[in-house]
Amino acid sequence: MKAGDGKKIKVHYKGTLDDGTQFDTTEGKEPLEFVMGENKIIPGFEESVKGMEEGEEKDFKLTPDQAYGERNEQMVQEVQKSQLPEGMEIQEGMMLMLKGPDGQQIPAKVVEDKGETFSLDINHPLAGQNLNFNVKVEKVEESGESQESAPEENSTDKVSEPEEKPE
Repeated sequence: MKAGDGKKIKVHYKGTLDDGTQFDTTEGKEPLEFVMGENKIIPGFEESVKGMEEGEEKDFKLTPDQAYGERNEQMVQEVQKSQLPEGMEIQEGMMLMLKGPDGQQIPAKVVEDKGETFSLDINHPLAGQNLNFNVKVEKVEESGESQESAPEENSTDKVSEPEEKPE
């Protein structure tokens, strides 16, 4: 059976950047499971898996427009230190979780300490990067055949944020 819309897919993968740095893998973990067409993972990943069959393995590269987009310098913002939790030891390079207007968690990297303010970057950590994947399809089935559900989209934890599935 081929991977296609409405099918539940289980894949093992390894994701690397162009310089060879590994940003995510399912090695030693359960395979990534998702239902094609539900937009739970990054679009280019799903499109690249489409048409693959159980046991098939392939390598592919996603450009930023197929993954997390280009970096947007407007997403680097100044935040008053007084707006951040008191007593928190904040240092350059640190990742913070901010609360968005709808209560969603937004990861932000502390780029620079400017005295009264911090410069925070809320671009996705993989924005602007080519993502290289080695993928092996472990299982393709009708989405109603199993009781398990697809993993929920999350931010910097899965390839998105990286660390279990590409978002």
